[in-house]
This record gives sequence, structure tokens and C-alpha cells, in this order.
Amino acid sequence: MQTGLRESMPDTAMVSAEVRSAMAATVAFAATNGSSALAASSAMPPAGEADLVACEELMRGGSKSFFAASRVLPARVRAPAIALYAFCRVADDAIDLASDPASAVVRLDERLDAIYARQPQAFESDRALADVVARFGLPRGLLDALIEGFRWDSEGRRYETIEALQDYCARVAGTVGAMMAILMGTRSRAALARACELGVAMQLTNIARDVGEDARNGRLYLPRAWMREEGVDPDAWLRQPVFNAGIGRVVARLLYLADGLYDRAELGIAELPRDCRPAIQAARLVYAEIGREVERAGLDSVSGRAVVSSRRKAWLVTRALLAGTPMPRAAGPRTAGAAPAMVEAIRYLVDLAVEPASPGAAATAPDSFYERTVWVIELCERLRERERLELRTAGR
Repeated sequence: MQTGLRESMPDTAMVSAEVRSAMAATVAFAATNGSSALAASSAMPPAGEADLVACEELMRGGSKSFFAASRVLPARVRAPAIALYAFCRVADDAIDLASDPASAVVRLDERLDAIYARQPQAFESDRALADVVARFGLPRGLLDALIEGFRWDSEGRRYETIEALQDYCARVAGTVGAMMAILMGTRSRAALARACELGVAMQLTNIARDVGEDARNGRLYLPRAWMREEGVDPDAWLRQPVFNAGIGRVVARLLYLADGLYDRAELGIAELPRDCRPAIQAARLVYAEIGREVERAGLDSVSGRAVVSSRRKAWLVTRALLAGTPMPRAAGPRTAGAAPAMVEAIRYLVDLAVEPASPGAAATAPDSFYERTVWVIELCERLRERERLELRTAGR
């Protein structure tokens, strides 16, 4: 099945450059909320330019649409995102294609040791990532968790419960959300929780969409306990995967869970810096629409694979661009309560990524008068929007 790193992007040929800018952050797979982080606002240092070019070539060969979209990411995000993507893609392939995945994991651990010692091995992706680690302080544990998820894939791991499946989703997609949140300039606990949960939602959507494709490759991600509740024997079904009403109901439960997480993500998107809101909202809308396509197909993701048309994607991205601050979805049981509890599977990722507090440290604002003015205005806007969202959510 495709993890977030391999997922195709919307077709950019049909929309304007301004709308493509909103589409670009679908590669981020993160809903962030947050404050300015001026240290993260500049591009990669000149010393890493050659390595960055090599990483771009890796992207070009691995995902042409991802490469095209990345060209219009905000400057402060694009270069480090390219470096992060390149290493994660290399790691995924190294384990997925290895004859001995366990040995591949050991070698990747050694490469990460060198990266975090600021002595990267002679790979362009390693040197580029070492720059990102030094510049943004990416916690090692997030990359370790991502690689663990890749290893689980290579082992053909099955998931008995939805909680176990969420553990997997947290590793292969929640980690990406957390790391992109850091690159985009936020390490608050609430922001990171929504970022990780959006990643989990996207991966649940992937799983719901790819049931048949995964089964034909000998992989099963549906919670086995849910299948048995519907009278479906997981092992027997995997040997002869066909759509039936029970499988449809399992797919529906996955989409319902994903939709609840998409709803929650809006509490984070509404607090993004202004230039990031439409892009992340576009990512959320496009991925949620995959679930709607599965529903239109009668929840049969065994016989075929749901696809969102390019025209529909363009409309969703335009909607995100024109909407500005995202508005909450219609009332429903998925979003009851103004302060949603964190999905347990991502709690340890948030703990890894959150900014450690220094004893006696106080929050600091930007230095220049102009930066201070913008910072205060955006802070007031975020606080007002948070209050509006919480009032609407509480009234549901």
C-alpha cells in the first residue's frame, strides 16, 4: 500500500500558479497550528545546494507530481521538505526492496547515528538531512519511528485492533506530520497533536481506498477484529479477496474515524500563519474527498480503486484558496466536544516533538518593529479564530 511518501499529488496542469501554491502543501501531510518561527524561515544554506539538487532529482524520479508541487512550497519550507522527503524515500526503498530488511534497518540506524553526530555518510540525502537536523532540531525519535513503520510493512505485519492500526499510521504518517510541523515553525503540543492526527487520517484513508490492491499483494491492514465482527475470516478472505457487505462496513468504519480526525484538524488549520492555511486546508479536503469517492463506489475498494478527478481536485484547492480561514464542518457526532482528546497512538510523537521548556524562559517575539507588528496581529487573529471555532464546536 502507498504510504504518505508515495502518494500522488493533484494534477497541477489545470489550475493557476496561485492555486498550485495551495496544492503544494499536500506533500506536507501535516495540519499545523502555530506561531512564527523565524529561525525556520530561510532556505537551506548555500553549502547544501549540490546535495539539495540531488534530492530534487530523487523526487523527480520518484514522484513527478510531488516534484512539481514542491516547487511552489513557501521558501522557508521547500528546501528542508525536499531534504526530508529524499531521506525518507531512500529509507522506505532501502527496507522495502531489501532481501534482508533487518539488516537494512541496522544500516539505516548507522546512517542516522552519523547524521545526528553531524558526520553524515557519503550520500546526498544524508548530508541534506544533516543540515535540516542541525537547523531545525528534528528529534531523532521521529525518524526512528518512521523507519519502524517501514519495517513493519516489510514484515507484512497484521493489525488485530484499530488501536494497533493507529500505532502503524502514527509511525508512517503521523511522524511526517510532526516533522513538517517543525519545519513550518510550530512545536506547541496542540499544534503537533492536530498535525499527527491529520497524518493518521490520511493513512486511514489510504487503507480504506487500497483494500483490494493491498490484498492482491498479500497485505492486510483492516483491523482483523472488525472483520471477524462482520463474519469475515481475515486469513481466508486474504487468500481470496472479494467485496462483500461485511468488508464494506469495515471500510465505512475506517472512513468515519478518518473523517473525525479531518474535522479536528481544523482547530489547527485555523491557527496557521496566513500563507499556510489554504495549502493545508487543500490537503485535508482532497484527502477527505477520496473517502467520498469510496462511498460513491458503494464502499467497494476491493474491485477497484477510488480516484478523485483532476477537475474535482482543482475545485477543492480553489475552494481552500478562496476560503482563507477554514470553517468547521457541519455538526455531527464525530466532532462533539470543544477539546478533543489526543489519539493515544500519537501521544509519544507529540512528546518527542514538543519544544522543551527552558527553566524561567519566557515567550519571545520577533526583533524588528515590523516583525513585532505582524507577530502581534497574527497572534490576535489566531486567538479570535480559536474562540470562534470553540464556540461553534461547543454549540453542536
